[in-house]
Amino acid sequence: MAQSFYSHITKFTKLEETEFEAVLPFFKTIKVRKKENLLIEGQVCKTHFFVLEGCLRKFFINNKGVEQTTEFAIENWWLTDNIAYERGLPTEFYIQAVENSVVLVIDKQLQDKLLLEHPKLERYFRFIYQRAFAASQMRIKYLYDFSKEEAYFQLCKNQPEFVQRVPQYLIASFLGFTPEYLSEIRNQKRS
Repeated sequence: MAQSFYSHITKFTKLEETEFEAVLPFFKTIKVRKKENLLIEGQVCKTHFFVLEGCLRKFFINNKGVEQTTEFAIENWWLTDNIAYERGLPTEFYIQAVENSVVLVIDKQLQDKLLLEHPKLERYFRFIYQRAFAASQMRIKYLYDFSKEEAYFQLCKNQPEFVQRVPQYLIASFLGFTPEYLSEIRNQKRS
């Protein structure tokens, strides 16, 4: 599994295998069960997660008590509450396994040390944050520019791996509507 992480890094920066062997000890590998929380609202966010296998989601509970999913992460994706992680603050989010998953974990202090000792990874993390920012921009566009139906169809077109893999009630949560409404949209598409 470490090989997939190495392949991911080398998409963005040159890193020799011997350098990668020095990088790996900065990370801890954990296995999480489906529906297990990695981060809980109110907890200080000290960790950044890289999915080796499985799927995670980030969500909050709104003032009506409804879970609102804001992000998913599948293999080779990173996930954290970036604001709380960078500033060492309590989070307003949960991070939970959607499937049984294997995850690399690094804490903020170790990541800072990693970047000092292995400056090539600055470039890697810059690309990771740029991609995360771009994904966030597209999510905002979906929310403001598309009808609910269009947002669902755009998600199907642009992220079919999520739509096929993630339970429909979580897709509905991500798009901001009820599972029943998503079911209606899907039934209309079949007609």
